[in-house]
Amino acid sequence: MKKQLFLLVCICFTMYSFGQIKEKNAIDQIFSEWNKSDVPGAALGIVKEGKIIYANGYGSADLEHDLNITQSSVFYIGSVSKQFVTFAVLLLEEQGKLNLDDKIQKYLPDFPEYETPLTIRHFIHHTSGVRDYLTLMSLKGRSYLDHIENEEVYDLIKSQEVLNFPPGEKYLYSNSCYFMLAMIIEKAAGESLKKFAQANIFDPLGMKNSMFYDDNRELIKNKAFSYEKNDKGGFNNLIMRFDLVGSGGVYSSVEDLYLWDQNFYNNKLGKGGQAIIDKMHNEGLLNSGKSSGYAFALQNGNYKGLKTVSHGGSLAGYRSQLMRFPNQKFSVIVLANREDANPTRKSFDVADVMLKGQFVIAPKKKSTEKKAITKTSKKSKATTKFTLLQQVGDYEIQSGAIASISVKNDSLFVTQKWNGSSYTIGNTDMNTFEIPGNKTIQFIFSDLKGKSTQILTVFQNGRETVAKRKELISLTEKELNAYKGSYYSKEIDASYQIVVKDNRLQLKMPNETPMDLEASKKDIFTSDGITIRFIRKNGVISGLKVDAGRVKNLKFVKK
Repeated sequence: MKKQLFLLVCICFTMYSFGQIKEKNAIDQIFSEWNKSDVPGAALGIVKEGKIIYANGYGSADLEHDLNITQSSVFYIGSVSKQFVTFAVLLLEEQGKLNLDDKIQKYLPDFPEYETPLTIRHFIHHTSGVRDYLTLMSLKGRSYLDHIENEEVYDLIKSQEVLNFPPGEKYLYSNSCYFMLAMIIEKAAGESLKKFAQANIFDPLGMKNSMFYDDNRELIKNKAFSYEKNDKGGFNNLIMRFDLVGSGGVYSSVEDLYLWDQNFYNNKLGKGGQAIIDKMHNEGLLNSGKSSGYAFALQNGNYKGLKTVSHGGSLAGYRSQLMRFPNQKFSVIVLANREDANPTRKSFDVADVMLKGQFVIAPKKKSTEKKAITKTSKKSKATTKFTLLQQVGDYEIQSGAIASISVKNDSLFVTQKWNGSSYTIGNTDMNTFEIPGNKTIQFIFSDLKGKSTQILTVFQNGRETVAKRKELISLTEKELNAYKGSYYSKEIDASYQIVVKDNRLQLKMPNETPMDLEASKKDIFTSDGITIRFIRKNGVISGLKVDAGRVKNLKFVKK
């Protein structure tokens, strides 16, 4: 951490009465590392009982022109945009122009038919199985920072011969679905998502500085630019020409998002009334009848016993979070312009200050004493505390995404190999660990075999992720050479090269630096969030399949 410098950041007061809350110093301390004129930072809005009770800007909106961030600064809000898409869909349903159970092909007749019908409802709740276009673009060697035509994205999505899974079977976030929802809205409404949202959402609510940005030639007043840290201790511009809408696309400010936040308590849009608001909070159902855990681009959660409704967003150097505690009529809005920002964590930190004394502490359950434990009884993970060294190792959070656990300064240290993030986790109870000051994520180690735990379970925002220990194997040069060659995927129209260098297998993707591959099993290699599974025919390598987060089983044929 750099030493904190406290500089006065200009606040432009508006028609809202932003009170000097007694917790001001504690709130400003949360953002103190960004409260400098020569670093990017964030805009903050705190809402209580229908009013913005505190707003501030921390850091620079434009490092080239020395412009400070204020609550009026306009940021790209990433996936927070998705809730405006779902609200637009519900408004069109209210108008009788579409039905959530309509097949996608009703509006997009050229979209391929799969074995199971795909509906608007599948798209809204991320249960479609449709592969994520941002991941596909990355695998193809295309940068999201570039301008990409709508037709190119749609053609790419249509070119996928299979889905990640049958519709309704699982939840897996897919930006493709919301990109296509924007197309469906245009078909049903007879006008673009930008125009429909402007006339039916932004203008009626008085959101004067909000828009779906579908043309990167347009000017945006009071825009905060996005940045990333460089290896010299400064910041690089993350210049973004991205102007696709649906999956994201909204530029907005703290002041405008306050107006949107308040509409959830007293809906003024469409026919009015709370029915459409209630529907926004309904989570989708899987084919099993279980909840998908995702509503209409809103995530219902719980923090320290209090109900939350939230969604975050990110693209380029922009990071955003809109978090509401509905029963307390309390919300936190954080919009940042630096890629290392964690606005979700900041939002919880603000809540810790402002809702202190209101959190619900669940009473401990009375333990049932047992007189004796039989020899055949297995010790639960709660009765055996593991040593730090027993928990050290690599755990696969999802295919190709490895969390590496090591010991640093007598504590466990996590390195996320897929993005380079690292942090310390502290022991809180037996084999449960948390990031200091962050109770929203828990790391639980279990299943001790020999000298090592085999399972890492991560609980975050009500979701459970079970990661198994990843063991690596060594291969001979002859074995490695069998994988060498050129592989082509028709679905993304791209070729990959597999080479051997320094007795290691390397993957060369279009427009990317070669990636070292590590072998975990015969024919299975991983690197930076990607898993490569080689395919054999009569014992000879004939192709490979790629798993990369939101894309599964992408097939390549060996040339």
